[in-house]
Amino acid sequence: MKLQSKSHITAGIGTLLFLVAVFLILWLIYFAVPKEEEDEGLMVSFGEVMEMGGGLPDAAPYQPTAAAEETAPPAASAPEPVMTQEDESVAEAARQEQQRQKQLEAERIAKERAEAERKAAEQRKKDAAIAKANQMGALFGQTTSAEGANGQPGDHGKAINGNPLGHGSAGGNSWSLNGRYLVGSLPSPSADFKQEGKVVVFITVDKNGTVVSARAGQGTTISDEATRQLAVKAALKAKFNMVDHPNAVMGSITYNFKFK
Repeated sequence: MKLQSKSHITAGIGTLLFLVAVFLILWLIYFAVPKEEEDEGLMVSFGEVMEMGGGLPDAAPYQPTAAAEETAPPAASAPEPVMTQEDESVAEAARQEQQRQKQLEAERIAKERAEAERKAAEQRKKDAAIAKANQMGALFGQTTSAEGANGQPGDHGKAINGNPLGHGSAGGNSWSLNGRYLVGSLPSPSADFKQEGKVVVFITVDKNGTVVSARAGQGTTISDEATRQLAVKAALKAKFNMVDHPNAVMGSITYNFKFK
């Protein structure tokens, strides 16, 4: 009997110890494993809650971003204008007006040229009449010019009697200038010369009839330089008729020096 009781006690103690060991193992496992957080869910608003601060905040206005602008479809290009019948009429009228202006300009130029040719022809006739009158006047001791007749003064000076066109002589001296005539008298050199002989002075005359250059040249028989300069100075004072063309002409004046 005693032996059976002792076995019961030993078995009870072993069972208790076993249960304690199992409890400790389970307790350690429970605290060692991390607990997963539970999903609290989503908050859903079923209307404005006045007790919690009022309604929902105003939504901000939508503004497109740069990416949205880049991805936006390109704007359709404007259609090309179609020329209507009215536009063609306007263009045709403009072309006709341009042609009319060109024609008017051509007519104006042609008129100006015709007028210039007419004036030139009149001037040639006038010059020819003057030349013929001077040639006739040389025979009768008279001359006619555009500035005056029979020695009367004009805009260019006074023409001397018996002054032919292109050449002439006076006081033992002579001159030659193609197509021109002398206005006034032929200037005479100073009488203070030292050598007898002839001095041929080559002259250049501009359109105004002024002697612009003079020099003693070929044909001169006087070697004295002072006497030559007397002839050159006198030649520079000579005056001839004016002309329309700008070209200068060349001629000569011959001075004869003789002691009295």
